[in-house]
Amino acid sequence: MDRRGVLAGAVGTALAVALRPAAAATLPRTETTESAIRRFAGDNPIRPGRVTLDLPPLVENGNTVPLTVAVESAMTPEDYVRRIGVFNERNPQPNVVTVHLRPGAGRAQVSTRIRLADTQRITAIAEMSDGTYWSASADAIVTLAACLEG
Repeated sequence: MDRRGVLAGAVGTALAVALRPAAAATLPRTETTESAIRRFAGDNPIRPGRVTLDLPPLVENGNTVPLTVAVESAMTPEDYVRRIGVFNERNPQPNVVTVHLRPGAGRAQVSTRIRLADTQRITAIAEMSDGTYWSASADAIVTLAACLEG
């Protein structure tokens, strides 16, 4: 292989990597983030607090992003977290995951890995047994996007 072949390959690779995040932003969305949150919480007010969202602020690879959501709750039959929803702004589907909990869970904490299509804000919302909703948000800067179609 000569120098021109190596240079053409390097330029092609750099171009493909540079264009991937832009392509992720153009994927069609099934619904808006706001409508997904309203489907989760209805018209109930969502207050900040009681929820902790642990997400790395800088993500090198959007294909596997660690995420932990914890909610302040005694997890007793009188005071527990019914469910936790995680939502995003830029993936093709705004509802990342919904987890249902019961008082016997012991702790209101879930950990998983998610895919992120691009730099965006992630929001976690907890529905409590008394019908209140609490939330936290975090921003993640993604250098190599995921959720790209072929």
